[in-house]
Amino acid sequence: MFVQDFKSTFFEINENNFEQKALELFYFQAKSNVVYADFLEKIKINPQNIKVLEDIPFLPIDFFKDFKVVSEENSENISNEVIFESSGTTGQVTSKHYVKDTNFYKKVSKNIFENIYQKLENWHILALLPSYLERGNSSLVFMVEDFIQKSGSKYAGFYLDNVAELSQKIQLLRQKNEKILLIGVTFALLDFAENHPQDLSDVIIMETGGMKGRRKELIRQDAHEILCNAFNVKQIHSEYGMTELLSQAYSQENGIFTLPPSMKFLLRDTTDPFSGNLTRQSGALNIIDLANIESCAFLETKDLAKKNSPNTYEILGRLDNTDIRGCNLMVI
Repeated sequence: MFVQDFKSTFFEINENNFEQKALELFYFQAKSNVVYADFLEKIKINPQNIKVLEDIPFLPIDFFKDFKVVSEENSENISNEVIFESSGTTGQVTSKHYVKDTNFYKKVSKNIFENIYQKLENWHILALLPSYLERGNSSLVFMVEDFIQKSGSKYAGFYLDNVAELSQKIQLLRQKNEKILLIGVTFALLDFAENHPQDLSDVIIMETGGMKGRRKELIRQDAHEILCNAFNVKQIHSEYGMTELLSQAYSQENGIFTLPPSMKFLLRDTTDPFSGNLTRQSGALNIIDLANIESCAFLETKDLAKKNSPNTYEILGRLDNTDIRGCNLMVI
């Protein structure tokens, strides 16, 4: 079975075998994903003619709003464990990601995090994610909840309006010289900074982006400056992820995101959806996420990015700021 075989070697993916694994997954999804196969037919692409990474067509991410984007080895056995859904204003059509194997998602997320930040059990994770908790089907909340459970910390948890308690808990843990990760949606962290400024110089503060209509939109640099000043920290960390992806990228400083082995970015001309390549230095973002084995791994997004090195990127904003969503971006 292709899916299980691919998963069994997933954590062996590296720069040397990425293209081979991506092409294997492309050929599988071109046959087993009805939505992707129909898209390829409409743009007159014969999958067998695709021989290199840069020739793979990318599915527009908005297809996750209108279709069930799944790759099935057995079309008679279409099922899913969970449906992750993007945020959106009332009446707005949201993206849905049908995930069949949540254990695999947990393994992927844990592996990516620990490769950068060490073992989860070393951390006390305090999550300030009010808008995501209120939705109830957020991939970010699902991931952070799993991280909290795996950390084994009796102090870890989620916070909505009880920010005074959050502040007290942080200071208690600081007195014990414990490692603290404060992860939050940007507007909630800014609210916390405004109402509870304090010395958090030994705390990792990680924003997941987004104002969700709660505050005036800011560029990432300005938001980070406010947080740094309020909490006496030198850098704000960031997480880049979205409903349609199962992998994440993290930034430890200056908004520079490092890609995990399972992801690759290709930048395209903003006026040409088929111009994505590995050498372009800036442009609209196409993403290959090889963790999306049972959905679609090749996504054309509305994000803008700048390449810093083969494996690091800045996320600049969105092509269309009228539909700001996801758990990762602020406007240009």
